Amino acid sequence: MLDYSHDWRLILASLAISLMAGFTGLSLTQGANQLEVTRRKAVVSMSAVALGGGIWSMHFVAMLGLQLPILFYYDALVTLISALVAILMTGVALLILHFRPRTPRSITLAGAIIGLGIPLMHYIGMSGIELCRPIYTPMGISGAWAASVALSIVAMRVAYGERGHRNILLGTGCFGIAVVVVHFLAMAGTGFEQTGEPGLAGPLIGNESLAILVTLSAFVISAAFLLTGITFAPANGQVSAKNENAVEPVAKAAPPRPDPVGEAVSVRIPHERDGRTFFIDPTTIGAIRAEGHYTLLHRGNETLFCPWSISDAEERLTPMGFLRVHRSYLLNPARVARFERNKDSGQCFLEEDGKLAVPVSRTRLAELRQVLGL
Repeated sequence: MLDYSHDWRLILASLAISLMAGFTGLSLTQGANQLEVTRRKAVVSMSAVALGGGIWSMHFVAMLGLQLPILFYYDALVTLISALVAILMTGVALLILHFRPRTPRSITLAGAIIGLGIPLMHYIGMSGIELCRPIYTPMGISGAWAASVALSIVAMRVAYGERGHRNILLGTGCFGIAVVVVHFLAMAGTGFEQTGEPGLAGPLIGNESLAILVTLSAFVISAAFLLTGITFAPANGQVSAKNENAVEPVAKAAPPRPDPVGEAVSVRIPHERDGRTFFIDPTTIGAIRAEGHYTLLHRGNETLFCPWSISDAEERLTPMGFLRVHRSYLLNPARVARFERNKDSGQCFLEEDGKLAVPVSRTRLAELRQVLGL
C-alpha cells in the first residue's frame, strides 16, 4: 500500500471553491419562486452548474493535491462524467425546491439527493485515476455516504428554512464544510496501490498547473453568474429575500385545499409595504398589472406591490374568476363598472377607480364579452 499526503495549499483552494460555489448557487435562487417559469428555469440551471460544478471542482482540486510516491494522472472522460453527475444530481434537487411546493419534507429530499450525489461523484472520479488503483474500506464508504446525506440535509434546511441573507450565508458555510468533510472522510477510508510501470510519461499539464486552471475557472464562472444572475442587496420595490418564505406558502395554497374542519381555504394575495408582507382578499382587487417580474394590484384608489409575476397570478387566480385580458393585465370581471369597445379591442373601467382603463386585447375580447354577458 502506498503512503500519501495532501498539499495544504490545494486543500485551502478546494475549500474556497466550495464556499464560492455554495454562495453563488444559493444566492442565484433567492426569490426564484417569484419569477416566471422560463426565467426560473434559467436561474435554476445556472445554480445547478454553480453548485454541481463547485462540488466537482472542489473534489478535483483536492485530488490534484494528493501526493503519492509514484506518477499518476486522471482519465479525462471519467473525470468529465463525474462532473456531469454532480451537476445533474444538484439540478434535480433544485427542481424539487423551486418547482414543487416547498415543505420540510421536500427540503429534506433535496438535501438527500445532493448528499447522494457528492460521494457518487467522488467515487466515479476516483475510478479515473491512472497508474494506481484506489482501495476502499467498508467503513470509509459507509461513513462518507452517511455523512454526506446528513450534512447536505442540514445545509439545505439552513439555506431554505428561511430565504434571508443570513440563511444564505449560513447555508453557504454548511454546504462548503459538508463537501470538504465528505471528501476527506472518503479519502481517510481509501488506500492506493501501484498498477502502472515506473518511469512512464505523464500528462502534458502537471497536477499543480491543472489545479490552478480549475480553481481560476471555478471562480470566473461563479463571478460571472453572480454579476449577471443575482442582486444580493435588492433595490427598493423588489422582493425582499427575508419575505420569500412568507410568500411561498401562498404559492403552495394555489388550489383550494381543505382546512382542519374540511372547509375550502381561499387564495389570498400577498403585497409588500414598509418592509412587511400583508395578505388581502382577491375579491377586493379590480385588476393586476405586470411590472417587470412582479405585479401591481389595483384596489380602489390604491396601487399595491405584489411579489407574484403576472403568470403566477394568472395560475393562482383564474380558478377564482380572474381573466387574463391583456399580456400585462389580469382583470376581476366582478369589479368592472363600464366596458367600451374600440374596433378590435376594448377597455374596462373599474367600480372604485373609474380613471383606470384596463386594456382588452383582440384575442381576449370574445371571452371577456361572454363573461360580462355581452
